[in-house]
Amino acid sequence: MRPLIVLPTYNESANIERALRRIRAALPGGGVLVVDDSSPDGTADLAEKLGEELGGIEVLRRPRKAGLGSAYRAGFAWGLQRGWDVLVEMDADLSHEPEALPALVAPLAGGVDLSVGSRYVPGGEIPNWPWHRRLLSRGGNVYAAALLGLPVTDSTSGFRAYRADILRRIDLDAVHADGYGFQIEMVHQVLLHGGTVTEVPIRFVDRTAGTSKMSMHIVVEALALVTLWGLRRAVAALRTVAAEPGEPVGAGGGPAAGP
Repeated sequence: MRPLIVLPTYNESANIERALRRIRAALPGGGVLVVDDSSPDGTADLAEKLGEELGGIEVLRRPRKAGLGSAYRAGFAWGLQRGWDVLVEMDADLSHEPEALPALVAPLAGGVDLSVGSRYVPGGEIPNWPWHRRLLSRGGNVYAAALLGLPVTDSTSGFRAYRADILRRIDLDAVHADGYGFQIEMVHQVLLHGGTVTEVPIRFVDRTAGTSKMSMHIVVEALALVTLWGLRRAVAALRTVAAEPGEPVGAGGGPAAGP
């Protein structure tokens, strides 16, 4: 299988060279697409120079900063048009360790549609996270799993690999969420379209260079969207129950006796 790593970037000049060198070493048979939102620090230029040296690296320049979900949708469309078999999401800040890529991609060769790099299955790690970050992340995942019926412990993880076939079944233009919300929505969409999901343990580490793009807006957006999707799911379930023919009721208020 031919994997394409889609790498969204915005002002990642401090990390992009190390990230690309480690990705190319970990998956030498794969390709990399850097989706850059006009980084003023020259990230795209650095990526193009590395592409000339290492090969297998392309840069998709976008005119302005448009968000993580938008970057992945653009990258997936680019990869699908060019016949890549597997589309991989990962961060450019090295919080996702490139050396884990072979293990992340491996389940797709066995027919799995989505492989999620999970911090919360046995073997997963989040070293040096304070308790409040762990609580927020873990609580958000439990909330999403409960409301949407997701059999996934880490649906907010941004380190994952999709089979191209499952992405072709999903209307990516209809997926509008960003940040954590995008990750949750994509897990949900894979399952709605009959896909299979597995989780592999990863070690998630905080960036050591550059500036985090995380914000309270991203967290609030994700919680609001999960609540909305959960309500829609509940309403759909109630409509299904109401549409089913009920059993006849006897005089005593219970099910009527048979003939």
